[in-house]
Amino acid sequence: MTAQTSSAEAFFEQVSDDRYVPTENTRGPWSAGSQHAGPPAALLGRAVRTRTGAREDMRLARITFEITRPVPLKPLTVVTRVVREGRSVELVEASLTPEGGEEVMRARALRIRTLPGAVPQVTPEPEVPGPGSAEPEPFFPVPWDVGYHTAMETRFVHGSFLAQGPAACWMRMRVPLVDGEKVSPLDRVLTAADSGNGVSNVLDFSQHVFVNPDLTVHLHRHPVGDWVCVDARTSIDAAGVGMSEAALHDEHGPIGRGVQSLFVAPRD
Repeated sequence: MTAQTSSAEAFFEQVSDDRYVPTENTRGPWSAGSQHAGPPAALLGRAVRTRTGAREDMRLARITFEITRPVPLKPLTVVTRVVREGRSVELVEASLTPEGGEEVMRARALRIRTLPGAVPQVTPEPEVPGPGSAEPEPFFPVPWDVGYHTAMETRFVHGSFLAQGPAACWMRMRVPLVDGEKVSPLDRVLTAADSGNGVSNVLDFSQHVFVNPDLTVHLHRHPVGDWVCVDARTSIDAAGVGMSEAALHDEHGPIGRGVQSLFVAPRD
């Protein structure tokens, strides 16, 4: 697979209304020709948020990504459509298709109307220590110098990429999602949320293949700030089906949850 990337200092460069060229910052740790799912997921979230006619009084409450194929380092076309419009709830779809290929990722997003101050705020989950008290930890070995692993700053409250088991990792984008644009808090959450299995791995990555064909993110509060914490744990059945679930936080407390389904198998 031949990579077709931009040299912009971002994850993507927008070259037309619906077309985006990835940079090497999107490259995932498993294949030189494929993206980490975090940046394209954030690109679909951005499409839902900024689509023509999007209501400002609606906020994303849930978004599910179906990852049908590896997302290549090729120009991508983004298409959005409204599935259902309502007074208080709307359902929006967005998809990514690479140049000359078939659809590789689809998102279905639920947006809910906001009424600021209408009800008391309730936050039942405990907070995690902030990024100032967390420690940088080395990424697991990656055979290329530039990619998602260098475009994200990471600090661990507990656990690490090289240790197996639950982990809590603060993550911050070093580059914008789209060249020339200000990063939105939603960009930050969706770019980080697909890392749940990566930070909470429970089997040796060098001996096992992990594929997550989906990601669902629920947000009960609009995120703020630069940092997102992925407080994750992974469970795997002996048949090779697993799940990674993560509590998501910003520096003000819990904001939601991310869940990934996993296909797990021995490496050939």
